[in-house]
Amino acid sequence: MITIDGVRARVKDGGTYEAIVAEALERGQTDPAAAHVFTATYAEDALTAARAADAAGNDPDRPLAGLPITIKDLFDVAGETTLSGSIVRKGLPAAETDAVVVARLREAGAALTGRTNMVEYALGGVGLNPHYGTPRNPADPAVARVPGGSSSGAAVSVGLGLAVGAVGSDTAGSVRIPAALCGLVGFKPTQARVPLTGAIELARSLDSIGPIANSVTDCLTLDAVLAGAPLDVASRPLSGMRFAAAQTVVLDDIDPHVAAAYERALRTLADAGATIEEVPLTQIGEIAEINQPSGLSPIECWAAHGDLVRSREADVDHRVSQRMKLGDGISVADYLAIQDRRARWIVETEKALASFDAVLAPTVPMVAPPIADLEASDEAYFEVNRLMLRNPFFVNWLDGCAFSVPCQAPGELPVGLMIAGPRDADARIAEVALAAEAALG
Repeated sequence: MITIDGVRARVKDGGTYEAIVAEALERGQTDPAAAHVFTATYAEDALTAARAADAAGNDPDRPLAGLPITIKDLFDVAGETTLSGSIVRKGLPAAETDAVVVARLREAGAALTGRTNMVEYALGGVGLNPHYGTPRNPADPAVARVPGGSSSGAAVSVGLGLAVGAVGSDTAGSVRIPAALCGLVGFKPTQARVPLTGAIELARSLDSIGPIANSVTDCLTLDAVLAGAPLDVASRPLSGMRFAAAQTVVLDDIDPHVAAAYERALRTLADAGATIEEVPLTQIGEIAEINQPSGLSPIECWAAHGDLVRSREADVDHRVSQRMKLGDGISVADYLAIQDRRARWIVETEKALASFDAVLAPTVPMVAPPIADLEASDEAYFEVNRLMLRNPFFVNWLDGCAFSVPCQAPGELPVGLMIAGPRDADARIAEVALAAEAALG
């Protein structure tokens, strides 16, 4: 496990950022476990940033100085065509400027080591990519399991120790799902917190940008740079906190391993003094009906990319094009009706959550399944994809914020505990996540 404090400690003890970044780059190129993690690497730029950090010493104005960081393959980098995990975008005009988040990472001194692989157009929660390969989940050396998506390579880059943190996007869980399946921490902020400028969109109403790292603290350090300002986060004990343990939908079809880890996590929080109330939260069950016909994600994705995909459909992952095409032919009236229903639903749901510090649920209801099983069966793939997206999507639909923190016992496959709240509750949810992480160990 590689953390910001760990890197800083190595440098304080006589190491150099250049050596640490060089190690990360070399392992990314030579370790068989790192296959398919990157779609592009930036060795010279990363080493230059590391050398600058070594020369400058401790600089509070550059909080990521010399740290190896990865970026998802949907963020613009000046002079490059942004592929978004696809081959049909090859040959499109290069970006003229960096995405806002990429520019902010550079200004903070980050050593950007590479672009990470992802589900094509970010449209999927499993992590498969037939064009660039599927990164293998590092949590199980014995079985090649899915990493989760769509920020698949982002999570694996952190899980393998190739980076202290990764920047991904989250439209229906695409930061939190791979974080949960790979045993990491993922943070989905309120959408407006981090600018989307320069990120290839999936669904502009739901897209958000967030970090994956090995701790809540490291996620908050990255988030402060991405957002342009830190959250005002205080240290709070679990004693006195009040949580809603959601019951509707989120516990359906949960596998025994996840159920046991989740129940153990709830007991741990309760033993530390938190009050946990089982709350129906029936609003979660209303989303499927509100989000008809077809759903905001396919409608907005098709509007953004449909012309290109239609012209090159044979070159698009059929699992992606099949979902994207659900948005074809939807009327403006139907689209606006979804938006109006969602707006009313958000107000009602925020009222239902007003008395709680956070909502708790399993991030996803299963551990990572084998890659081969899902590559072999579209039926299995779409069922797993549905289950992967179901729980975290609630937060995007709410325009809320959420962490996924690991809650499995040592030696078990990773399980994520989702800690969620409404929009602009980011600081409070971070306080809960810090306290929960400490209690869960």
